[in-house]
Amino acid sequence: MTGRKDGWVGMVWESWADHDDVTRRLDEGADPEAWSGGRPLHRAASWGSPRVIAELARRVMDVDALEDGTTALWKAVWSDRPDNARALAAAGADPWKPLIGGWSPGRLSLAGPTPDLFGVPEGMRGLSLVERTTARAGARLVAALADLHYEGTGLACVAGIDAEEAARRLEATPADAEVLKQLREEPWAYDFDPNLQIVGVTTVRGGCIVTQPWGYAPSTRGVLTRLSAGTVCYGLYANPKSGDQGKIARNGSLEGSDLNPGGSPDPGDSPDEVLASYLYRHRAVAYACGFTGLRLTDARAVAGPPDAWVELPRRDDREQ
Repeated sequence: MTGRKDGWVGMVWESWADHDDVTRRLDEGADPEAWSGGRPLHRAASWGSPRVIAELARRVMDVDALEDGTTALWKAVWSDRPDNARALAAAGADPWKPLIGGWSPGRLSLAGPTPDLFGVPEGMRGLSLVERTTARAGARLVAALADLHYEGTGLACVAGIDAEEAARRLEATPADAEVLKQLREEPWAYDFDPNLQIVGVTTVRGGCIVTQPWGYAPSTRGVLTRLSAGTVCYGLYANPKSGDQGKIARNGSLEGSDLNPGGSPDPGDSPDEVLASYLYRHRAVAYACGFTGLRLTDARAVAGPPDAWVELPRRDDREQ
């Protein structure tokens, strides 16, 4: 059922916070169960207000109805909307209903910024020691990269090797100082292809990062497979046109591509994948670093200046 037929035509994200408008639409026959292929309560959970939540919740058949494997309460927790989450719980939503990867909205909230959002019922499992440790590390990493602007950046996060070893594996040589100076001042004023040969390499706790603020070279197959020999590597290109694109390489082979780092989990994801998606939601660079166990204290390894600028040899297998 489309938005034009179900009474929600013209709704935008901020409209879900307008209690008077939502109530008017509902009174005029808007379907509380359907909006443009989704569910109104899920939209309100992410973008609306507690008053709108309460209004919709009393009109739906099931406050815990699923959309893409999640409830509206899950959406409120995921979107960092604690007031909406409380409104949903007050309307009868179940914080402890197991959903994707076995996680419930309540358990997921224990790993986020409002761990006291719901009281943990007696006998209900909270976070394990490993999950608590992972959540704390994730929060530190997100904070370290909080002000990072990375659109157009390519990077490779590599576990267990330093910058010197990364350059060796890539057979890279020191970048020409004059070319580098001009490139850093005006990267888009020069021919694009040659610029793709120059990348930065930086040692960080847990491994290293290969970065390129103006291109996708670190995330190409040839770079990732060379870097990942005997280890794991996560490549990311923040494509200005199509968004963040992730790849995973392990032991010299590409095992995942066209990934959405920092996006919502898929219904078939494992518990660890769901937790990582939550900890690094909308934080693609932090996700890439966290995936490979890198522990950054600031954004220098991504944004520069790196430990060293190096030039890659030209190879056909560097193509995406």
